[in-house]
Amino acid sequence: MKKHLLATVATLAVSAAAGQAQDRTEIQFWHAMGGQLGERTDAFATTFNEQQDSCTVNSVYQGDYTETMTAAIAAFRAGEQPNIVQVFEVGTATMMAAEGAIYPVHQLMEDQGLAFDESSYIPAVISYYSDTDGNMLSLPYNSSTPVMWVNVTLFEENDIEIPTTWDETIDAARALKAAGVASPLGFGWQSWTMIENFSAWHDLEIGTLENGFAGTGTELKINNPAVVGHIDRIQTMAEEGLFTYGGRRGDSRPQFVNGEAAMWINSSAYFGGFEADIQDFEFTQVPMPIDTSVRAEPQNSIIGGATLWALQGHEDAEFACTAQFLDFLSGTEQQADWAQATGYVPITNAAAELMDERGFFADNPGTDVAINQLSLNEPTSNSRGLRFGNFVQIRDVINEELEAVWAGDKTAQEALDAAVTRGNALLRRFEATNS
Repeated sequence: MKKHLLATVATLAVSAAAGQAQDRTEIQFWHAMGGQLGERTDAFATTFNEQQDSCTVNSVYQGDYTETMTAAIAAFRAGEQPNIVQVFEVGTATMMAAEGAIYPVHQLMEDQGLAFDESSYIPAVISYYSDTDGNMLSLPYNSSTPVMWVNVTLFEENDIEIPTTWDETIDAARALKAAGVASPLGFGWQSWTMIENFSAWHDLEIGTLENGFAGTGTELKINNPAVVGHIDRIQTMAEEGLFTYGGRRGDSRPQFVNGEAAMWINSSAYFGGFEADIQDFEFTQVPMPIDTSVRAEPQNSIIGGATLWALQGHEDAEFACTAQFLDFLSGTEQQADWAQATGYVPITNAAAELMDERGFFADNPGTDVAINQLSLNEPTSNSRGLRFGNFVQIRDVINEELEAVWAGDKTAQEALDAAVTRGNALLRRFEATNS
């Protein structure tokens, strides 16, 4: 009798648990965070799932940014789209043009009765991901900006001043080269760092119509004298052995980690990885150099990284869970913890204040550089960001043309003229299919 009673109780317990599991609404979250970043992203979903009993977020890695965006577009066409997809910043125009596919985050939050105050986010984030009325279209998740990473040990050992201008950068590179540093300067994501952010930093337009924010009829302007002069300068540094091209995206990271480069311009989000991987020297991050022949003082940098887009075509219960999860991710504690662990910029003012209260910036000098660069001045139409259709493909074009410069096959002017011609053709193609 006792055995039957225990079996019955056990059966009821299993059934109750199964019932609770079935009552949960499941949503799919597709992201592009691999490695440790992916683990932390998945951990957010796990924590959210544990904190309430109505929603289950399935966090799924889909590959790099381009692969994730491509997979989401294909899934939507097949009617199998996820509830949330992570898309990098240059995919913003493409997502906006996908009429009927996206659920603007400000509208989602309003429909679900959740408080959503755009003014709580840092200005550089608001300006990049908002419509012309200031309404945020997607939820910033991992925002960063380029900084210059510096091998402090090499600079101190050779009594070299850390540069603030490009002229000083060349002088420092020559001194480092003389001291035996293999390739003093390196950088990654070259379109983002050397053209897009160089332009914003010096308040130069990247394209007409406010860098695409004012309409799709924009044309690229990256073959202007200032940018051409900058690319020519780097090519001259390459000929002198002061710069070695290390590949696209973050492929050149080993140059800095291994001490081959003492200055490396790339995302602030490398902080967490550098903390784990660099044991042999002291490093920090400083602002990007300024070209004083173009502008006396810097304007502001622009963000990179990605945001989370809510997609249409789901049940009401799924939209409710989507809103709750996005609200959870933007929470002060979550954002502060994420920024401290990774080097991404805290997307809200409250998260930055919490990090300051914890003493994070004081204990880790240089970690506030990214925030300071982004908020240095009120963004102008040139430094707000960019919103070009087909910009994923345009970046590939820019990469190809810059690689021709580094290889000595083209001059800076020839390469940037070609990038503008080819890029404008892609802009017209996007305009034709989204007008």
